[in-house]
Amino acid sequence: MSATRRQILGATAGIAFTGALSELFAGTASAAPLRGHHAGYGPLVPDPAGLLDLPAGFSYRVLSRQGDPLRSGEGLVPSNHDGMGAFAGRRGRTHLVRNHENRVTGKIGVPTVDGLTYDPAAKGGCTALTLDGRGDVLDERVAVAGTAVNCAGGPTPWNTWLTCEETEDRAGTNGYTRDHGFVFEVDGADPRRTGAVPLTAMGRFQHEAVAIDPRSGIVYETEDAFQKPFGLFYRFLPERPLGGTGSLRAGGALEAMRVPGVPDLSAVQETGARFEGVQWVPVPDPLATETPVRLQDFGPKGITHAQKLEGCYWGGNAVYFVSSFARAKDGSAATHFGQVWKYEPHRRRLTLVVVFGPDTDVRLPGESPDNICLAPAGGLMVCEDGDGAQHVFGVSRKGEVYAVARGAQNIGTPEAPEWGEFAGVTFSPDGSTMYVNCYTPGTTFAVTGPWR
Repeated sequence: MSATRRQILGATAGIAFTGALSELFAGTASAAPLRGHHAGYGPLVPDPAGLLDLPAGFSYRVLSRQGDPLRSGEGLVPSNHDGMGAFAGRRGRTHLVRNHENRVTGKIGVPTVDGLTYDPAAKGGCTALTLDGRGDVLDERVAVAGTAVNCAGGPTPWNTWLTCEETEDRAGTNGYTRDHGFVFEVDGADPRRTGAVPLTAMGRFQHEAVAIDPRSGIVYETEDAFQKPFGLFYRFLPERPLGGTGSLRAGGALEAMRVPGVPDLSAVQETGARFEGVQWVPVPDPLATETPVRLQDFGPKGITHAQKLEGCYWGGNAVYFVSSFARAKDGSAATHFGQVWKYEPHRRRLTLVVVFGPDTDVRLPGESPDNICLAPAGGLMVCEDGDGAQHVFGVSRKGEVYAVARGAQNIGTPEAPEWGEFAGVTFSPDGSTMYVNCYTPGTTFAVTGPWR
């Protein structure tokens, strides 16, 4: 099958999705309304303040912006807002843990704090916001510092955040004093309980996102490698599964996914394509002491690669992961504009459930899905990371695809406008508020309204 922009022909969290091109644009201000059709929450209304366009009846609050003072007094709010998780706290509070994808130089780095800093030369890390029951910010502080290129991550069943370094730079590279490419656990309620300890057994590579099977405790990990050979999809089998905060430090085994007969996932183009008998191969050297993991010897049958492996989450009985795009000119087997894959551990089955297509109008939904999460009422929320206008899209239980938000902060010029990507979409524990980041300029929004 083919589509000019996107197809949704699969299942997510046990809910069947079907989609049509006409449904895709029903929620955007630039598309004509469909008679008798009510996808999503209606057209997006331009924001007079020029920050965030939302449907009528919805409103936003800016919780934090880069360059403002941290309420803790530790320094300034860092830049490059990326992945984020929301966790229930005591007395109705909510704890947000937010990644900052900073490199050695450039934007505003995460301030170094004694006891929370891994490598003083690195500028990435996480900040934590505490909100009261009304959604007001009570506190904002450093949660981990001295890490590098903190892109995405994922929540744990025990209410901590796993933040991922999307780099594999070694000590002595780019001024770093320690090796990078690890996962760190962060407790948003009490960051000093987790400190700045790399979870080395989970591997050293260009981590992107993680998701945990809440029954087995197995951790699934994506790798967003920039050059061919591209990244792998991993699983980590912890020695102490579901053991709570600190249990992942006890070690475990790291394995990479092999799909028999499929060396490159980009070669698969048909939604619904299914592969049985998925294999998991032990990683020879998880710390990549001499050779990056994706370049290591996985035996005569090789291993399965994919370009731009990004978002990852657990839903129902399966883990879902995103390939944001693939380009044949970069060395991929084929070109696509975004895929979502579903792996069912109990069946050892991998299925291609979503295929995205090219965009021809910057005012309309684009391509390159990135961060994703489950919506409280079912379905997906997808952050867009492509060219042109940037959106957060929803996919309903019935498969309707609609725009939830559109970035209005023009970081280009009036003649050549540009908009910063969205990242870190997540919901409050009670489902009443959607939190989302604009990467540039770093802005954290809380969106409320008649969520269904």
